[in-house]
Amino acid sequence: MELDETDRAILRILQEDARTPFSEIARRIDMSSATVHDRVGRMENAGVIEGYHAKVDPKAAGYGTSALVGLRVEQGHEAEALERLESIDAVKEIYLTTGEWDVMLRVFAPDTDGLRELMFDHIAAMDGFSRSQTMVILGTEYERAGLPL
Repeated sequence: MELDETDRAILRILQEDARTPFSEIARRIDMSSATVHDRVGRMENAGVIEGYHAKVDPKAAGYGTSALVGLRVEQGHEAEALERLESIDAVKEIYLTTGEWDVMLRVFAPDTDGLRELMFDHIAAMDGFSRSQTMVILGTEYERAGLPL
């Protein structure tokens, strides 16, 4: 689907606040609510808009520790290793990467004891990984919501 500037304007507004009413979006981009509704529906159907989500503060939800985890996957074990990682609730993101690590994870735990348990009792105990490195995230200086539209 080819996005025009109006579609991009709608997406910018929805990325800032997905609960923005169509009437407000229409007012801000000088368009009718019906047209905004149609365009959003078209972008949803085309898969440009994948869903609407609440942004939850991890610390407020009891997850005071987060980390990036690099994993080296043993050849021939990729599919089952990724499937097992997806089953762990504490794993928020899984990236297939180039370079030193085959997979990078972003994980959340209540504290460092919870992170240790996650790493040793769950991830390191899995077959299919030959090496790992855990990098605790000390803080987030900047995080951009959405894409640069």
